[in-house]
Amino acid sequence: MKIYEKSLNEMKKIVARYTEQTIDFEIEKTVSEIIQNVAQNGDQAVRDYERKFDSVNLADFSIPAFQLDQALDSIDEDLRAALELAKQNITSFHKQEIENSFVDVSTPGIMRGEKITPLASVGLYVPGGTAAYPSTILMCGIPAKLAGVKRVVMVTPPQPVGINPAVLAAAKLAGVDEVYQVGGAQAIAALAYGTETIPAVDKIMGPGNIFVATAKKQVFGKVAIDMVAGPSEIGILADESANAKEIAADLLSQAEHDKWARAMLITNSKSLAEAVSKEIERQLSTLPRQEIARTSIEDRGFIAVMENTAEMFELMNDVAPEHLEVQLKNPTQYLGLIKNAGSVFLGRYASEPLGDYVAGPNHVLPTGGTARFASPLGVYDFVKRTQFIQFDRQNLKADLKAITKLARTEGLEAHARAIEARFEKED
Repeated sequence: MKIYEKSLNEMKKIVARYTEQTIDFEIEKTVSEIIQNVAQNGDQAVRDYERKFDSVNLADFSIPAFQLDQALDSIDEDLRAALELAKQNITSFHKQEIENSFVDVSTPGIMRGEKITPLASVGLYVPGGTAAYPSTILMCGIPAKLAGVKRVVMVTPPQPVGINPAVLAAAKLAGVDEVYQVGGAQAIAALAYGTETIPAVDKIMGPGNIFVATAKKQVFGKVAIDMVAGPSEIGILADESANAKEIAADLLSQAEHDKWARAMLITNSKSLAEAVSKEIERQLSTLPRQEIARTSIEDRGFIAVMENTAEMFELMNDVAPEHLEVQLKNPTQYLGLIKNAGSVFLGRYASEPLGDYVAGPNHVLPTGGTARFASPLGVYDFVKRTQFIQFDRQNLKADLKAITKLARTEGLEAHARAIEARFEKED
């Protein structure tokens, strides 16, 4: 793993190259054509793409509800217990995010407020290529149901041997209402525009490959989306007290996702940097997904050795990683220094996979530096807010002069007249 010993300013330039987002115009064009085809030709276009991309001939996209029940009954007891533990913790965490409508009547004659309404329908994209992700279903489906969404739709790529039972079992536990075996950009297009089989939804959530991410970006506006997710990321801040073997294992936990994943260690200990680099190589040699992880580590991974803790945090805030581990002595004291991160893992025993599965906080997180302005998926992503006001005559008249002055300052005469019309007879 590459080790850099540079100044803070030099490292910021290097980090900018590592986290730079590029646009692949060929993929943009391909995805645009897929979306247009699905929007125009519905089910037939989806079938054609599934045959082309997934080598599956589908007579029916829909997975009947009884198959979810069967899947839950068929998985082994340990897996079911793990999924149920995850569900329990995800539920208890996300319950804290539930928002309530409010009404402000502090001034007599004036009522102001905000009404919280769940979205009518959402679509959850669940990857199904090189790995199955039942955890993603729980992370998306449970907050949706807590928000009060009535129709939760799941799409996942079809498999020659059928959908993984663990995925269907998780859908059952998460309260998913409809499941369709459709993947890729065509699945996103179907959710956005609807087909004869798949009615359109209001918002699309969940991670996917570059084609899925690009499709979500292109349908935004027709529907809402959670975010345009990029490759998985982990950033680790560690000092000499950290365990090199554990740090290496945590870095590889994200590198094995795909070859574009980013694994980054920032430390003030050169000896730790060298030990972690050696451990990475040792652990890679026995990793089942070695080829993927090695490409990620060699092309996009790095270790930066900085002068002090302040520089470490400043550089990591520039990275704005999806996952941030703080492997420092007394890690909680540094929480205030963290400005940009999707999810923070404090201390030796808060390893990143804990958050992926059972801790409770969501694992659908902002990537590619977007943690500078974006947030993890939560209940708040499945609701909309509607404001309302009511004024009596006396309070409107009291504000008439201010309203009309502002309207005419902006050159909007009809705005001013709309207020004055309420008082013409009196004048």
